[in-house]
This record gives sequence, C-alpha cells and structure tokens, in this order.
Amino acid sequence: MKKSITYFEKPGKDNTEELIACVKERLGEDDIKYVAIASSSGESALKLYESLGDLDVTIVNCTHHMGFREPNKSDISEEMRSKLEDLGVVTFMGSHALSATGRGITNKFGGFTPIDMIAASYRCICQGFKVCAEIGIMLADAGLIPVGEEIISIGGTAQGVDTAVVMTAANMTNVFEMKFHEVLAMPRP
Repeated sequence: MKKSITYFEKPGKDNTEELIACVKERLGEDDIKYVAIASSSGESALKLYESLGDLDVTIVNCTHHMGFREPNKSDISEEMRSKLEDLGVVTFMGSHALSATGRGITNKFGGFTPIDMIAASYRCICQGFKVCAEIGIMLADAGLIPVGEEIISIGGTAQGVDTAVVMTAANMTNVFEMKFHEVLAMPRP
C-alpha cells in the first residue's frame, strides 16, 4: 500500500483549506463514515461541512468545555452551534481527555500526571496529533463516534486545523487500544 502525506511548513489556520481538501480526497475511498473535528468556535467545522456536505459521512464537532477561557462562557456561540446542528453536525462540549482534572492538579500543585505524559508524547509528533487523539477519546466516550471502526480525526494548533489522521478511537477506559492507521496531513515539527 502506498499513501501520500501532506506536510505543512508551519502549524496553524493557514492550512485549514488544504487540510480539508486532503480529507475530502481520502473520503473518496468510501470506507470512512465518520469525521471528527476539533473546532472550538465552530468555524472550521462549518468549512468542513461546506466542503463535504454532499458526501455520506457523519461529521461530529468537538469544542472546549464550558469555562475553558472564561468562567461560565462557551467558546462556541449558540448561533453557531444551532447552525451546525441544523446542518446535521453535532457539537460536543466536554472536558479534555488528555488534561481535564490533571491540568487543574498541575496548575495548583505543580508537577505532572500520567495523562500529561501521554499528551506530551503525542505533542512530540505535533499539537494537532494530540488533539486528534484527544477528541477520538472524548467523542467515543460520548457515544458520538464508534469504537472499533476507522474514522478520520482532525485537529490543529491554536486556530484552524492542520492535522488529520485515520484512526480507530477508544474509550478512556481502554485508551491504549486506540490505533493510528494513516497520517493524511500535519505540520512539520
């Protein structure tokens, strides 16, 4: 089997359009039925839908938990969330699988947790790779993507998206059963 990988010179939102094109091309192989995307504001999820809207895939968006940046505030507006839902794109809002409570402990007392070590290991590849893994866990735990089936997971660095992988998600209780099958695109570290 030969596959190609798109490498971006820099991470970030400038790669969003080309990354979505890579995902659309891979979906042409017709074996993937779910696409997970990390889009805190919903803008990248909307762009993905606009590009893939004619394909028979389920798109699931994952945003930050309530209060991520500011107490009692969501990063995604109700208007954007409603717009996505009207298009059939469900948005999940929940605690980060690879930080969450561990980040609170680290922030208060210093040090690190085993979860921090897993996240840092994924970041050695790139930030977006860590995000792809993380939303795979979060959305599987929420029952929004299947476990045991290959999906495309899309993540990024700060804003926009710059990383896409074909993976098999796992629930948090079986986190080491998660598998990465293909890298479609990523920034060079």
